[in-house]
Amino acid sequence: MKIFSKEQIYEGDQLTSKKQNISSTELMERAGIQIFNWLHVRMQGAQVPIHVFCGIGNNGGDGLVIARHLITHGYNVNTYVVNCSDKRSPDFLVNYDLIKQTTKKWPNMLSCEADFPEIHKDDIIVDAIFGIGLNRPVNDWVKSLFVHLRNSKAFTLSVDIPSGAYTDKVPEDENGVVWANYTLSFQSPKLIFFLPETSKYSVQWEVLDIGIDREFLFMTETEADLIGKHEVLPIYKPREKFAHKGDFGHSLVLGGSYGKMGSVVLASRAALSIGAGLVTAFVPKCGYQILQTAFPEAMVITDEEETFISNISFDIEPKVIGLGIGMGTNVKTISALEKFLKTNKTPLVIDADGLNMLSKKKALLKLLPEQCVLTPHPKELERLIGKWKDDFDKLKKTKAFSKKYKAVVVIKGANTITVFHDKYYINTTGNPGMATAGMGDVLTGVISGLMAQGYDALAATVFGVYLHGRAADIAIEDLGYQSLIASHVIEALGEAYIDLFRQPEQPEAAEGQSNKEDTKKATH
Repeated sequence: MKIFSKEQIYEGDQLTSKKQNISSTELMERAGIQIFNWLHVRMQGAQVPIHVFCGIGNNGGDGLVIARHLITHGYNVNTYVVNCSDKRSPDFLVNYDLIKQTTKKWPNMLSCEADFPEIHKDDIIVDAIFGIGLNRPVNDWVKSLFVHLRNSKAFTLSVDIPSGAYTDKVPEDENGVVWANYTLSFQSPKLIFFLPETSKYSVQWEVLDIGIDREFLFMTETEADLIGKHEVLPIYKPREKFAHKGDFGHSLVLGGSYGKMGSVVLASRAALSIGAGLVTAFVPKCGYQILQTAFPEAMVITDEEETFISNISFDIEPKVIGLGIGMGTNVKTISALEKFLKTNKTPLVIDADGLNMLSKKKALLKLLPEQCVLTPHPKELERLIGKWKDDFDKLKKTKAFSKKYKAVVVIKGANTITVFHDKYYINTTGNPGMATAGMGDVLTGVISGLMAQGYDALAATVFGVYLHGRAADIAIEDLGYQSLIASHVIEALGEAYIDLFRQPEQPEAAEGQSNKEDTKKATH
């Protein structure tokens, strides 16, 4: 699913009006009706007080459409206009006249704190105050209104975007934003739904189709894509009947140090479990028996040192090398890494201490092969790109880093974001149970194992991040968040693959229909 920018959304609206020969007011009506339908299906006429707060721009116009249809369907509606300026959009004015023609209970004008209505926690708030066009902090009394709405603890539904939030920057004051329980976003989700600093403003979100021109949606390139099952299915490579292990590549997992051999075990298991034909682990001598015992499917090469890696030398030809997990940052290890990078031509996936060594000696970054995959957690990322002022600055700096070194960078988090050149790929799988030791080691193995099978670096990363998170989602169904460990994710990778092709369950037939079908079967 594409995530359109504010400018692209405006362009799509204008193009739709032109190609479908409808006015902007008619498009607003269409959008408002979709929100009303969403509410109507769920409320079925329930007389819960609904407070619709409208701004004086186009988002407010949407709110007036929603309020009008709720009123005509007999709901208990209170409508308010947040009178924060003397500038009203033409479509707002059209719908303001229409609602006055619909009911004698005209919208209440709010101009200061004294005007704030009483709202109870069992009421419903519809937030249609500001939309994507907002580009400045809200007035102080409007900020007080937002706090008033939040303090009511009423269920809050935002129209398109929580009021006070921006599409392209982080608000300076969290009290200057509506905190929504649910946001219904028109045609496309907003990038802010997936960033740590801004996702809190909407607990859940859903996209509503308002009929934007299909050609525009299909042909327009976006800076960010949301990655789900439908996006990764075309990436999947099916296997031929007569394929053998040599067809699926050899992955080398390079890492480990005394006391940290578990990370190599996890990465090696993950690489083979995701489908690599062969896996070899390169470890210090102290890891030999551990690997051979814990994971007999892997082959093992050892360094000459007992407790750390000092000389990276092997006589195999892997298709990919996953390095850095549990490796430590011994001076001799850094020296060995530098010597290795100067001659290496094999694709790399670098995590953990591999990233830390690159940060300690940034000249090594210039030695990385093109489309090297880097998988930092936030602190490791900061060491690579420097501090950032907010999440948008973090994305900007990561993009610049990716372009400079021609690298694929994975920003790990609740919605892991893969960055390559000018594009962001935002993952939709995964859960809080993954906040535990070893998950990054598994991801390194998963991406390495996919690259061994012939997936290019970007495809392997996007697909690998998805499968990694999906396996965790499957595993928590039996284990819950607190008990999930990295090994469980490896064990669920096969189910994550199967899930790619699982069809949604069909609703059971009504009892009468079922009896009819049984009768037909019995008579044939």
